[in-house]
Amino acid sequence: MSIDIFGFRALWSPYYFAALVLITVGYFWLVTKKRGRFSGSASLTGKQNTYFLLAMFLLYVVKGSPLDLLSHIMFSAHMFQMALLYLVIPPLFIIAIPDWLWRSFINSRGVHGFFNFFTRPLFALLLFNVLFSLYHIPLVFDFIKTGMWIHAAYTVLLFATAILMWFPLVNKLAEHESLSGVKKVAYIFGSGILMTPACALIIFANAPLYDTFTNAESWASAMELCVPASALSNLTLSGPEMFNGLPLLEDQQLGGVLMKVIQEIVLGYVLGVIFFAWFKKENGGQNDIDPIPAEFHTVK
Repeated sequence: MSIDIFGFRALWSPYYFAALVLITVGYFWLVTKKRGRFSGSASLTGKQNTYFLLAMFLLYVVKGSPLDLLSHIMFSAHMFQMALLYLVIPPLFIIAIPDWLWRSFINSRGVHGFFNFFTRPLFALLLFNVLFSLYHIPLVFDFIKTGMWIHAAYTVLLFATAILMWFPLVNKLAEHESLSGVKKVAYIFGSGILMTPACALIIFANAPLYDTFTNAESWASAMELCVPASALSNLTLSGPEMFNGLPLLEDQQLGGVLMKVIQEIVLGYVLGVIFFAWFKKENGGQNDIDPIPAEFHTVK
C-alpha cells in the first residue's frame, strides 16, 4: 500500500519546512547584516554558505520529508534517518558556522563553562554513544517512540550531544583544538568502536526487537507522532507490514548495517581529511615529500 494515503501534511511537513526557511533566513540576516556587531567578524565563504544550506536541506529531508514517515514504518529507514541526523548533519553545521559566531556563542555568559566541560573529547565521545546505545534498548526505544514530547526531547538531546561529540574533531577555533593529529585519529577509531555494540545488537538479533515495528497497537501509537489524528481516524491499518515488503527481521538487520556502513564512510572520509592535513603540517605545508635527500641535490 502506498504511503500517500497519510496525506500531504504527514508526507511533507509544511509547518516544519516553513520553520526551517525562517531559521535559514534569520541566520543569513545575522551573519550578513548584523555581523558588524561581532568582534573579528568576516564575510562567509562560498564553502560555508554551501555547507549550511546543505545541512538545512538534509535536516528537512530527515525530519520533514517522506523519510520521516517511513522511519515509523521501516526500521531500516529509521536507522538511515539517524545516520544522517547524527553523523552527517552535525559536522556540516560546525564547519559552516563561522569562527567568529562560534566564538561569540561559546564566550557568552552561562555557555562558556558548560561548553568547555561537555566538549572535553573523551566525555563528549562517551556521552553521545551512551545515549545512542541506551536509546536502542528495546524497552527504552518503544517508550520514546510512542510519546510525542519524550521523543522530541530525546531527539534534540541526541542531536545536541552529536554536536558536542563532533566539535573537538572538526572545529577550527585555535583555542578549542583539544586534539592533535594522532589524538584525532584515536578519537575517530574510538567513535567507531563505541557505536558497534548497539549496531551488533540490532544486526545479530534472532528476532525483531521493537514493538513499535511489530505490534500493531504500539505501531499505531508511534504513527501518531507524524500523522495527524484526523488522517489516522479515517484509515484501517493492521501494521507496518502493509507498507513494508521486507520481513521484519531482515528490515531490522538492514537498519543496523546501514547505520554502521554510513558511520564507517563518514569516519573514513574525516580520517582522510585529517590525515592529509596532518601530513601537510608535518611537512611544512608541502603536499609532497622529496624522495631525494637534500645532501644529494646539486646547487648550480
